Amino acid sequence: MTIDIIPKEFQPEQWESLDEDSLYEMILSRVNELLETDVDLLLSYLYRLDVEEHKITNALSMNAILPANEGIARLILERQKQRMITKKKFKQDPIKGWEF
Repeated sequence: MTIDIIPKEFQPEQWESLDEDSLYEMILSRVNELLETDVDLLLSYLYRLDVEEHKITNALSMNAILPANEGIARLILERQKQRMITKKKFKQDPIKGWEF
């Protein structure tokens, strides 16, 4: 499943070749775009990425330390990093006979 918050060419499998600041800037750019054009789509992406609701609420709060766009971009980056770690930890070999 591809998450459109990040361009396809920069999905988690390719992240290791990029530095964290570059990834953050790419995510921030897309978050800015979605905040201006389609907040519902951004929230849908956050749900699909399984970002915890209370963290989203905190990032959007008037009392948040970072501006909303930066807070959400940080949440996405951290969640994607968690997903990469989990994938490596629980990596499974392909099942024979299930190739498509």
